[in-house]
Amino acid sequence: MARTRRVQSAHISPQQFKDLHKSLLDIMAVMNRPERDAYMVRAASISLDRALFPLLVGVERVGPIGLVDLAERAGRDYTTVSRQVSKLEALGLVKREENSVDRRVRKVAITPQGKAMTNRVDAARERMGRAIFDSWEPQDVEALIRLMRKFADALNG
Repeated sequence: MARTRRVQSAHISPQQFKDLHKSLLDIMAVMNRPERDAYMVRAASISLDRALFPLLVGVERVGPIGLVDLAERAGRDYTTVSRQVSKLEALGLVKREENSVDRRVRKVAITPQGKAMTNRVDAARERMGRAIFDSWEPQDVEALIRLMRKFADALNG
């Protein structure tokens, strides 16, 4: 029978794990604040209910996406997200489409009107981000982006 050696990683200490976790909690706290979404809606000069904002952005970023997956990503109940997606659909910002893999599951996709709205959000987000990163060295920004993607990919396994 093969034996495996348990080797403690020398790459990250227990304190570094705690520091990383605290940083992630701080970032999530900022990103999940309702007033943050309201501010972003105002900064983008769009007219959209604050509760619909993260769903619209989520559909644009990762869509077409199933309602269950969208609800899980948003940390909301499926039935709530279904009602909110219906509102987005009534506004012409998203559309439901057939899923070629599983006909029981309909996916939500962005419409051209929804994409135009998220483009305005992206422009506002870029203005806000530039204010944060203006004092950073370009290589630090590049490293952050590369390492955040690497970390996100590892979390998604």
